[in-house]
Amino acid sequence: MFGRLLLLFTVVPAVELYLLIRIGQWIGAAQTVAIIIITGSIGAFLAKREGLGVIRQLQQDTLQGIPPGDRIVEGLLVLVGGAFLITPGVLTDLTGFLLIMPPSRRFLAPRIKAWVTRRLLADADVRIYAAGSRPRDPL
Repeated sequence: MFGRLLLLFTVVPAVELYLLIRIGQWIGAAQTVAIIIITGSIGAFLAKREGLGVIRQLQQDTLQGIPPGDRIVEGLLVLVGGAFLITPGVLTDLTGFLLIMPPSRRFLAPRIKAWVTRRLLADADVRIYAAGSRPRDPL
């Protein structure tokens, strides 16, 4: 886990910086900064709009008795996508837009939910105690 985080926080920013420098050399520094500001602004707007949409859908599902699992995952995808969009960089912007767009969220949410469920069930240790009984040594 530490290795993945180290990779995430060192390699990704280095690649982003390299890409921003190359884009700046190609189209100019002012235009590159403008692109960063514009994508950040659009990202914040989209994250707010899509996040509110997910909340409304979650409320409707709850009123209809539909379990909220996929909607909660979609909300988390919007949150993470919004964070990526306000982070300067080409790769983070592409990832952020991918996570915020409804078709990709609908594709990813059930898969992420299934993955988390498998992980939780694999690590689960369930013990059941009846009322009035004492825990016993299983051996």
